[in-house]
Amino acid sequence: MNTAGDALKANISILGRYVLPLLEQLKFLSTSIVKKYFNTRMKLYTPNFKLAFEHFCIHTGGKAVQDEMQKILELSDWHLEPSRMTLYRYGNTSSSSVWYVLAYCEAKGRIKKGDRIWQIAFGSGFKCNSVVLCALRNIDPVQENYNPWIDEIHQFPVNATS
Repeated sequence: MNTAGDALKANISILGRYVLPLLEQLKFLSTSIVKKYFNTRMKLYTPNFKLAFEHFCIHTGGKAVQDEMQKILELSDWHLEPSRMTLYRYGNTSSSSVWYVLAYCEAKGRIKKGDRIWQIAFGSGFKCNSVVLCALRNIDPVQENYNPWIDEIHQFPVNATS
């Protein structure tokens, strides 16, 4: 699923300068310069986006897309759990799936005031779009009775490895 990876790389090259800490930007810039002028075989530094975001709402375009996103961004299974469970429960609902992924995080009580959330969705022809959110308040799942997950969130996560 290199197409998803290529679209993501193009997207994060623009987003990175706005959200990444300065040290991460400098690491990326320095490896870019070395690669361009001295060592073309050198692997570019992959910025640690976990320093910029607490939550990742990743498009549920299928297991291959999720696996590629996890690999490129070096995310843990905990970071991918909301996306994997959304794919399991709702299927691929296209780019609107990122809102179900966010709702999963809210229903699990993960979202706290000040948390930064990165919604990453793919469109036709593997265009990649991002939305950056900042939680303005703590989300109490008990009080969120309109959440689409609330009726069975206690049953998740499930083993969705197939």
